[in-house]
Amino acid sequence: MSYGPPIYDPQGSGPGWTPYNSTYLQQPLDWWNPGQNAWQLTAGTLVGLQSIPGLVVLYAGWMKHKWSINSAFMAFYAFAATLIVWVLWAYRMAFGTQMLPLVGYPNIALDINYQLAQSSLPATGLSQQFPQATMVYFQFVFAAITVVLIAGSFLGRMNFAAWMIFVPLWITFSYAIGAFSIWGGGFLFQMGVIDYSGGYVIHLSSGTAGFVGAWWIGPRLDIDRIDAKPSNITLMLVGAGILWTGWNGFNGGDPYSASPDAGVAVLNTNICTATSLLTWVTMDMIFFKRPSVIGAIQGMITGLVAITPAAGVVAGWGAILLGIGSGTIPWITMNIFGRTELMRKVDDTLEVFHTHFVGAIVGGFGTGLWATAEGCSSFGITNPGGAIAGNGKQVWLQIVGALFIIGWNVVWTSLIMVFIKFVCRVPLRMSDEMLEVGDYAIHGEEPYTFAHYNRSLLGGAARDQHHHHAKDGADFREQTDSEKGSNPSEVLHGRDPHERGQEIGAPAGMQDPRTEIKLD
Repeated sequence: MSYGPPIYDPQGSGPGWTPYNSTYLQQPLDWWNPGQNAWQLTAGTLVGLQSIPGLVVLYAGWMKHKWSINSAFMAFYAFAATLIVWVLWAYRMAFGTQMLPLVGYPNIALDINYQLAQSSLPATGLSQQFPQATMVYFQFVFAAITVVLIAGSFLGRMNFAAWMIFVPLWITFSYAIGAFSIWGGGFLFQMGVIDYSGGYVIHLSSGTAGFVGAWWIGPRLDIDRIDAKPSNITLMLVGAGILWTGWNGFNGGDPYSASPDAGVAVLNTNICTATSLLTWVTMDMIFFKRPSVIGAIQGMITGLVAITPAAGVVAGWGAILLGIGSGTIPWITMNIFGRTELMRKVDDTLEVFHTHFVGAIVGGFGTGLWATAEGCSSFGITNPGGAIAGNGKQVWLQIVGALFIIGWNVVWTSLIMVFIKFVCRVPLRMSDEMLEVGDYAIHGEEPYTFAHYNRSLLGGAARDQHHHHAKDGADFREQTDSEKGSNPSEVLHGRDPHERGQEIGAPAGMQDPRTEIKLD
């Protein structure tokens, strides 16, 4: 299509000019719908809030205090870096003109003519009633939250320089391919795989990439895996609440219009999430004899993930069934399978594999079972529903889509990690000396400066009187040895938990099942 924009005349002269705000349009925009544009921008903003501040504060509260800043900033950086990659080349790879069956031609999305023109997805033959700029932004926040979710597997030890390289590479070689294949008109789109709002493109890919990347990076320090109590559970609830309510834009925005199906998607999102949370809490009560707030948050997340591929194509009862599945199956994999020796070999910090990989499998398979013909029609796709509507083939299509996303991410996440480590010569994991200190070693800043938790590990606060940036790991070891008369490990294992920057342990018999995750 032609991307010629309307012509603006600041004088407002000439016949046939239509006034709009303080400008005049030479030609009326027959495709323009202010209401649709307003909803799409609102939905995109809600999704953006899920990352910043939603996951930023969720990660800061979930991690132990010495990792609060680094964990939050990994998410903050990923959001910004993704946007620049997105507008320079990745958006057109994911939603532009087809180059291969799984990717579009890379190109910029910065030209004013392109941004003002009607939104369209060329490889799908679809267009929308808002400008291309709105679509570029809306799809960006989905790409951004995907790498932010991946960060949840890497927290507490990934070298920040390696993370800076990983984000643009993964968006380019992994996310853009999955998005085009399923949403942008690629081969899985043509086959009829249903992924309403990112169960596969976002959650299955982040769960796969997070687990594989965590294996390449290596584990946290043993003491950080054993003593992994969150620094602020109340702050976690704030982040979780933003994540939940922001999902109304996540799923409600994907019909690309303020349609009846958008309302169905929003309602089903909340039904499934509430069901999943309550189911998870019930499982905790049955097996651990007490409700865990962290467990409730995990159940909330798995519910949000499971409904995402199905949101507007299942009925309300389908949302309840998905919520029951997402509140039990990931609970079992996390609390039973996750405690096996095999799973403990990979240090998936926030259990992204269970919440996003397993949750997405539940949702994707459930979509194949319970998608309705009416929901598919309202969403604008030709699929005649799922198995419940007599289309058992949809289950197999969902399995094919899942296998492609898993396989692609296993390969490309590994290749990216190898490239960073062996070609760029950037270590994937921080040194043990820096890991013992945490935030102050990396950023020269602390989350709770009134306590000077992290700085105490360096032998006092005097060193930051004239500068606020940490030295490298070797300097830390040398200075700590000379000033403390011991090595960092000895300081770390000192008797006073406040001096060594660690949390005070829970009373005997009161360990939270969520925090006793990795080691015996």
